Formats: sequence, C-alpha cells, structure tokens
Amino acid sequence: MESSDRTPQDGAGRDGQPPDRSPTIRTIAMPADTNPAGDIFGGWLMSQMDLAAGTVAALTSHGRSATIAVEGMKFLRPVKVGDEVSLFADLVRLGRSSMQIRVQAWRRQREHAGSEKVTEAVFTFVALDAEGRARPVRQPTAAPG
Repeated sequence: MESSDRTPQDGAGRDGQPPDRSPTIRTIAMPADTNPAGDIFGGWLMSQMDLAAGTVAALTSHGRSATIAVEGMKFLRPVKVGDEVSLFADLVRLGRSSMQIRVQAWRRQREHAGSEKVTEAVFTFVALDAEGRARPVRQPTAAPG
C-alpha cells in the first residue's frame, strides 16, 4: 500500500474524553443486540464501527469502497442495553487506492452525562470501481480561492 501520512482531524480525542465534535454515528444499544450474558455482542459493535469507517471511506474516495482489514481492536469495557454509543472516525492514512480510518467507540449510560471509551481500531478500506476492482482514490482538490 503506497501511502502518505495524514494527521487525524481536530478533536480526535484525549485519554478519558471523547472527541470534541459530533460523532460520525450515534446509536442506542438495543436488547436484540445482546449475548446470553446480557451485554452487547462485540460483533454488533464492530459492525457499527465498520459503518462509521465506511462513511469516511465513501466521502474520501467519492465512491464505493470495501473493508479489507481491521487492526488493533481490544474491548475495554462492555456496552449495556440502553447505552448511547458514539462512533468517531478519522482518516489517518491515505494510499493510492487504500484508506486507513481510526474509529473510536464511546458509551454513555442513558441517565449519566459522562462517557467511557469502549474500544478503538483501525479499519483499512480500498476504493473500488464499478467491477469491484481496486481503483485510485480521488485526491481532494484545493478549493478555489
């Protein structure tokens, strides 16, 4: 993967505090998403994170893209039914046809103001053409000015 490093967007989060901006996705954990112990399935959380990363990938590539890898996921604490889950996604590396996107997942109990980080991971996406083959990511152009 050819790449150029990019720094995360402003407000990428500090230890103990969620990023100081609107999340890419915000959702509520529901009973249908639980495991037998009553916690939210890790797979449900990972799918929400993939959706958030996919949003950034689509905006970056201006088209279709697909997840090809997920790195560094470690679950720090459980998500419970009724928790508000906020997902923050930031482009951290841009290659010729690939994009690496860091996603942080934070939970907030409905009746409390504070949030806790649940997990984070780096999702790698590849931009795809109409036939599903890798294609170059369209580089952003400078705004007229």
